[in-house]
Amino acid sequence: MAAFLYRAIDPKGRRSKGLLDASSEAAARAALRQRNLLPIAVEPTRGSALTGGASRDLTLGRQRLPLKRLALVTRQLSTLIGSDVRIEDALKIVADQSTASGAASLLLNLRSAILDGRSFAAALDDYPGTFGQYYRASVRAGESAGRMASVMEHLAQHIEDQSRNRQSLQLALIYPALLALVSLGVIVALLTFVVPDIVRVFTSRGAELPWLTKGLITLSDLVTRYGLAALTVLALAGVLTTLALRRPAVRLGWHRFLLRAAPTRGIVRKINAAQFSGTLATLVQSGVPLAEALRAASDTVPNLAFRARATALTARVNDGAALSKAVEEAGILPPMLVAMIASGEAGGTLGRSLERGAQDLARDLRTMVATIVALVEPAVLLIMGGIVMLLVLAILMPIVGLNSLAG
Repeated sequence: MAAFLYRAIDPKGRRSKGLLDASSEAAARAALRQRNLLPIAVEPTRGSALTGGASRDLTLGRQRLPLKRLALVTRQLSTLIGSDVRIEDALKIVADQSTASGAASLLLNLRSAILDGRSFAAALDDYPGTFGQYYRASVRAGESAGRMASVMEHLAQHIEDQSRNRQSLQLALIYPALLALVSLGVIVALLTFVVPDIVRVFTSRGAELPWLTKGLITLSDLVTRYGLAALTVLALAGVLTTLALRRPAVRLGWHRFLLRAAPTRGIVRKINAAQFSGTLATLVQSGVPLAEALRAASDTVPNLAFRARATALTARVNDGAALSKAVEEAGILPPMLVAMIASGEAGGTLGRSLERGAQDLARDLRTMVATIVALVEPAVLLIMGGIVMLLVLAILMPIVGLNSLAG
């Protein structure tokens, strides 16, 4: 079975397109004719045995489902699987309800892989860009332990929280970003079009200009003459920096700097520690073996330097060290969480201890992020207001001087 994209014409001459599930292209065309549709084009959405290629999605291989879409799909699957609907039927139902053709195509391809005899986790392995290591490890553990309903519930809650936090952060930063952008545009316009005309008036009167006004004139000349060139250089530098950061060695060095530098150390450590501990808690509670859970949790953290320490921690646990001892040596988690891990190991409640510690860490991170976001807006107002005040003073001071001369 495979998913096919089709374009067809109905008896009234109206064009239609969509997705259908069939065993072959010929079967797909036959199904369209049974619906009284004339097929114009029928194409598989993935390479398969039909085309002689590997089972790899052609339309989504280089794309990712948006986080909100992934959260919705996971929640729908969680609800259906929790109601004892078979996974292949759940995928078909969610695909039929999806309004996004990309998501429907992906779900039908997953269903086709399952009908071909593969496990759900193995089918997810074909789409690592959409379903991360954490997602796939959780599903694999759920299938092994027979706890797919609870695992999908954990995944749905995790992705929904992640989507909600990202949306809240974006909404909180929209106003400061717009304010900074508009203020910067106004300042550049003043320096480019207004200041030169005012300067001509001052120089024609032969007035002695204050140092603040002279500085403003110099800045205005620089913006007028070299503004476009400076903007081009900045854009080029941004592109080159982005390309350089794609190199693993450069990116690792940058991440190591972020993890050690005083201004960024606290927030970077908390973000990565919260991601690592939260993922580890969910996997352990889902029945994933500790070594596999540590590997999956390590792969989910964004900072490569932090990930390297987590990978070393995993190796220590594989060598027989206790998790609490290995975490303490790695120095990547707060002391309170290390103590909770040790307590959980001693009492046989590691999963619950990890969950409580991860929740406390996530709560601290949300508080820190909320504080930073709350300070961004007044900081932008103060900075832009100060710049505008300097511009106004630079213009008013010569005017006051000219009035004194005229008096």
